[in-house]
Amino acid sequence: MKILQLVSDWKWTGPAEPMLVAMAALRERGHQVDLVCPEAPPGANRSLWEEAMLRNLSPIHPIAARRSAVAAGDGERIRRLRQWLESDELAGPYDIVQCWHARDHVLGARALRLGWPGAGRPRRSRLVRFDVGSSRLAAWPWNRWLYGPACDGLICVSDALEKNRGAMRGGRPVSSTSGAIDLDALGTRKSRRGVREELGLPESAELVGVVARMQAHRRFDLLLGALARIAPERPDLRLVLIGRGTHVDEVVRMPARRLGVADRVVFAGYRVQDYADVLRAMDVFTFLVPGSDGTCRALLQAAALGLPLVGTRRGAIPEIISNGQTGLLVGEDPAAIASAWSELFGDPDRRRAMGEAARNDARSRFRPDRLAAWLERFYREVRAFPV
Repeated sequence: MKILQLVSDWKWTGPAEPMLVAMAALRERGHQVDLVCPEAPPGANRSLWEEAMLRNLSPIHPIAARRSAVAAGDGERIRRLRQWLESDELAGPYDIVQCWHARDHVLGARALRLGWPGAGRPRRSRLVRFDVGSSRLAAWPWNRWLYGPACDGLICVSDALEKNRGAMRGGRPVSSTSGAIDLDALGTRKSRRGVREELGLPESAELVGVVARMQAHRRFDLLLGALARIAPERPDLRLVLIGRGTHVDEVVRMPARRLGVADRVVFAGYRVQDYADVLRAMDVFTFLVPGSDGTCRALLQAAALGLPLVGTRRGAIPEIISNGQTGLLVGEDPAAIASAWSELFGDPDRRRAMGEAARNDARSRFRPDRLAAWLERFYREVRAFPV
């Protein structure tokens, strides 16, 4: 098949990495898979364009980056996109056009005249939305159009979200799948002890790892509240935060001081080359709220590195964590989180067994080749569905 990944966001965030992982795996299976995305603005640190080039998945053409789903000048962009999708002007025509954000979804739908009155005409391309959102959507008119006639196929990241979005599909193809991670990229070079020394921590420290952008909606208040509860019981426990954010003082530092646990919080920073090394040095991984990538990539990576997991029932999390086997599912309150940490650190043998089970599960379920095979089947279902 000829497949185009249409992405309207230049940032290396959200679905950017899952998209490249899927793209590479589909190419491995013999498909032509191309990428169209915005170039990074001057001074950007990491971007989708740059990362795609580093992985030999270079974009074939740039598109303008815009934040809103509809923007001034879209008429000409849509006419141009229509030529790319359904002719050989760029590299088409494409069998599948896959989009990841609301803006690229709307551009693709308008280019293919999906959901437009009087637009019934033969067309080769089918539009598939891979929705990495993690929240339920209300059946407002906009959502009913976007997730209904405005896409030929819809992919969700959990069964619960498939049920929610599926109610707007009107019988059109919809399904759900877990994400996939680049297992080869999780090779480690530094020793566990070496990483802990770099962080100023002894080998005996009990480390709870968290990977998240430091924003209020990621519920750092719950993490710090749990830390305050468990601190008297486990004096060696530390909360290690891997990531960055512009609101770190308001979201983490000041609340930690108020709770008297500032000395228990370790800021590991934003990691690139040694990300897997730092993550593997943790004892337990905790993930409370999905960010802009509803596949919960960091949770999958922690599992693949053999960490027992603690998570809530938000989004895809309860479909990733097998409660009592690969980790523990908890309520969204500090007492429940602290209780889970206490349970895992109080029973090292069980903690290690859960970590090993998480590793085996992740390396079986979240493989790129497995996702690529699933996508093939779904694409065929979409193409067989009458338009």
